[in-house]
Amino acid sequence: MDTADPAGDGAVTSGNDPAAGGEGPPADEPPRGGGDGPGDRTPNAKKPRSFWKELPILILIALVLALIIKTFLVQAFSIPSASMENTLRVGDRVLVDKLTPWFGSEPERGEVVVFHDPDNWLAGEATTEPNAVQTFLSWIGLMPSAEEKDLIKRVIGVGGDTVSCKGTGPLKVNGKALDEPYVYPGNTPCSQDDQGGQFTVKVPKGYVWVMGDHRQNSRDSRYNQSDKNHGMVPVDQVVGRAIVKAWPITRWGTLPVPDTFDQSGLNDQSAASAALTVAPEGLALVGAVPVVLWRRRRATADSENG
Repeated sequence: MDTADPAGDGAVTSGNDPAAGGEGPPADEPPRGGGDGPGDRTPNAKKPRSFWKELPILILIALVLALIIKTFLVQAFSIPSASMENTLRVGDRVLVDKLTPWFGSEPERGEVVVFHDPDNWLAGEATTEPNAVQTFLSWIGLMPSAEEKDLIKRVIGVGGDTVSCKGTGPLKVNGKALDEPYVYPGNTPCSQDDQGGQFTVKVPKGYVWVMGDHRQNSRDSRYNQSDKNHGMVPVDQVVGRAIVKAWPITRWGTLPVPDTFDQSGLNDQSAASAALTVAPEGLALVGAVPVVLWRRRRATADSENG
């Protein structure tokens, strides 16, 4: 039986406590916490899994991460032609940002972008059959897929822009001449030929106009104006922006937007075009206001007369 502590401090003493007049534990009962019974044995520590058993799991995790990165973040692409020299050379590897388009970002003037072939631009281009290693590397994003028909060019005009070129240049966007130090040495900004070298185009919303930096060796928007998009590239066909030259290491460097695309006044015509696009709705709203006011006055008069 338990009895309350006479000191009144809230402690409880056991009825078997010898100091309290209790009986104490039976003589044949082993001391608690001692002995070697089943409850007193320390369990053996679990042996760690061997490295060779862990390796397949690590490889699987690495492959899953590589696929996620390729699909949503960054993908490597190889440069197959000379159309972007000397900015990019044949054999260069670039890393392409695929993340920002998921958040609604669209290509901007001056960016170097990778895009899917919009309408058979690569017709007649020689293709090579990849080996097993190349196929695997392209699957996880370390090499471009031989089955995907992708191109890489510089964005010159975006939706609402007017892009033009006469004679040998300069190239103009919304009437502003571009200073283009990235153009291949010895090339002129425009070609004096009748196959697309001379042009004036208006870029519709949702499209971009692209050109290679090696102007005299690039089958770009200029030379595809007879396709279904009139040489434009739909924004939803753009894979992403090339941000870094990653390989070879001696060619490592970023791909920033040239300063010429930051000049003042370049956006004026695009803004005016956007205003004209909104104007019909604005005019409709203005025209509707008097009708609404007239109807409200008439309804008020009818209720008073009724």
